[in-house]
Amino acid sequence: MTERELEILGFEKEFEYGSDNKDWYYYSYEISSGLSFISCDNEQCKNGEWYVEVFNTEPAIRFTKMEQVQSLINIFEKAIVK
Repeated sequence: MTERELEILGFEKEFEYGSDNKDWYYYSYEISSGLSFISCDNEQCKNGEWYVEVFNTEPAIRFTKMEQVQSLINIFEKAIVK
């Protein structure tokens, strides 16, 4: 998936500032407290291909297609009890 697709999906760009003056960024999307998605960072991105993982799972749960992530977001957001 591309960086632009992450933006279209509503992911927020998160900046990190390294102690070695090497700044980097990634994207995140919070469904609810305790459930969010996080992308690889710009240094892990290869050939403009980004991926998204469910945050803080072991083993990692990874998605590489925009359509898959969009479906998951739709499913989870429709299931939120308000």
